[in-house]
Amino acid sequence: MALLTSKDTAGDNEMAQDFYFPTSKKALIIFVKNPEIGKVKTRLATSIGDASALEVYKFLLHHTMAITKDLKVDKYVFYSGNIQRNDIWNPEVFRKKLQKGNDLGEKMDAAFTEIFEMGYQMAVIVGSDMLDLESADLKAAFDTLEKHQTVIGPAVDGGYYLLGMKEPNPKIFKNKTWSTSTVLEETLMDLEGTDYLLLHERNDIDTFEDIQNEKVFQQFIPTNSKNGLK
Repeated sequence: MALLTSKDTAGDNEMAQDFYFPTSKKALIIFVKNPEIGKVKTRLATSIGDASALEVYKFLLHHTMAITKDLKVDKYVFYSGNIQRNDIWNPEVFRKKLQKGNDLGEKMDAAFTEIFEMGYQMAVIVGSDMLDLESADLKAAFDTLEKHQTVIGPAVDGGYYLLGMKEPNPKIFKNKTWSTSTVLEETLMDLEGTDYLLLHERNDIDTFEDIQNEKVFQQFIPTNSKNGLK
């Protein structure tokens, strides 16, 4: 995937404010970071370097695109920085928007609110760093929302890789220390007494330990990292 250039980056205000008429009652929100060196997978980069970490993230972006493109729901890619016109996210399949807010909680809350204001009856959000995530997991999440109010995919590190709801719930996005092992526990406390269901636990890709035994990532690991050096 090419890095951002002035020629393939859309005006944020122009594309972020585009109105899309729902073609489904279901919406998938995909949060992505713009693939720029030194700005993605920073914890992984301490072990394999910025360039290799970028390649890992680009691989994960392609994986996320592949498992979501054929889902029978409306799909929205929310970029962390600039919205890209010419990238792997085909605009005929993925509608493009911009994340808004200061921290991850504010950004997710804003995305859900925007999607529900468009008229969707259920929405699921995922990130773009899950090798373990498959199309079946996403289908299961939407199926769960047919019978439950909230669905959560717990991550091995104590966070969550997927969240689905039938209406906005700002409470669950407040007073969290994001990217820590307490996020899931604190979120479940906020949901206590409500109708939610947990999916299977999955592992996201954040550190060298997450990729060192995965065959598909060996191509991106420098020799000195394989030998345990930084």
